[in-house]
Amino acid sequence: MYDAGLAERLREMMGGMPDMEESTMFGGFGYLMNGHICVFAWSDRLVIRIGKAAVASLDNDPHIGPMDLTGRVMRGWATVSAEGIAEDDDLQRYVEMAIMFCASLPVKGPKNP
Repeated sequence: MYDAGLAERLREMMGGMPDMEESTMFGGFGYLMNGHICVFAWSDRLVIRIGKAAVASLDNDPHIGPMDLTGRVMRGWATVSAEGIAEDDDLQRYVEMAIMFCASLPVKGPKNP
């Protein structure tokens, strides 16, 4: 399950953006950019794909944690606690970090059947 309020905030922020595709994944709601998962709401947290260097730069941020949905930490990804995204400006900051990173990735083509 995911926080419907957070999902709506993401929809307001990202809906209609070029190269974004709304999706449900891992029991959450989020956006893919050029075929790559960019951000998603999972439980009451925001999951962001920002790359290993950016994750390391946020080590002292009390609202940031590792992304571990399956018992295995995914490098280059982070979760942001509900407290860390309570304000729209904070949510926007983390979303923009994910967009900047995902914009640097090559466009994924359709999967072969």
